Amino acid sequence: MSEATQPLTRIEIEARLNRDRAWLLETYATLDERQLSTPVTPSEHDPEVSWNAKDHFVHLALIENNWVDMIGRFLKGDTDPVELMKDRSGAERSREQVMAAVHTWTESWARKHRKATLNEAVAVTQAARGRTLELLSELTDEQLTLKVPRAPWADGTVGGILAANAGHGRTHFAWVKDGWKAHGIEWARDD
Repeated sequence: MSEATQPLTRIEIEARLNRDRAWLLETYATLDERQLSTPVTPSEHDPEVSWNAKDHFVHLALIENNWVDMIGRFLKGDTDPVELMKDRSGAERSREQVMAAVHTWTESWARKHRKATLNEAVAVTQAARGRTLELLSELTDEQLTLKVPRAPWADGTVGGILAANAGHGRTHFAWVKDGWKAHGIEWARDD
């Protein structure tokens, strides 16, 4: 295995998670109410609805919790822990059907948390990150390298999926900044 494809170590995973979490919290702490609350990106479920910066932020907890649950199912022997690729009857879904189900699910979560204050959204995401760090502390080094069947995230390994939570916030924040730009909302920082 070449150095470029070596799985991430426990230390590297935790460092990424902590570094990006700190960046995200520090960034969101600088936002004013207009930046936090102005709808700036269309929902992928319902284009008549738009997400604001807080919606994007609290969305991170949904995915993080889902990945912790998925990894837990996998480690208990579930052979299809992703649970997205099949419908309730067990029939394979097309990529379009998978994405439609994901968008419905994420919009429902955003709607549930839409009126949350930033502090409430931080608490929701803290709880999710706590679950991730707790799971990470319980995994063996070997378990971190196991491939989750049909997992399309990162390199598909348990450790890679957990580490992907770090970059997820930056991805969503880039979309928020693009939305702000389109709505004439200023962002003074370069990162």
